Amino acid sequence: MAMNLRLTESETDALRARAEQEGRSMQEIARKAIADYVADRPTRLHAAIRRVNESDDTLLDRLSG
Repeated sequence: MAMNLRLTESETDALRARAEQEGRSMQEIARKAIADYVADRPTRLHAAIRRVNESDDTLLDRLSG
C-alpha cells in the first residue's frame, strides 16, 4: 500500500542524514522505525500502566474500596 508521509524540513534532514550514515534508503529507515514502534507498543503500554499503578496506588486503593 502506498502512502504519503509529510515531514518537516528538519525531520527530512535528520532522516536523510541517518540513511546516508547507514547506507540505506530513507524509506527503509522509516519503515523500520514504524515496524519497531508498532512491535514495541505492548511493552510501552504495560510500562505506562505499571507507572500509573505505582504512582497512584493510594488513590486506586481508595477508589476500589
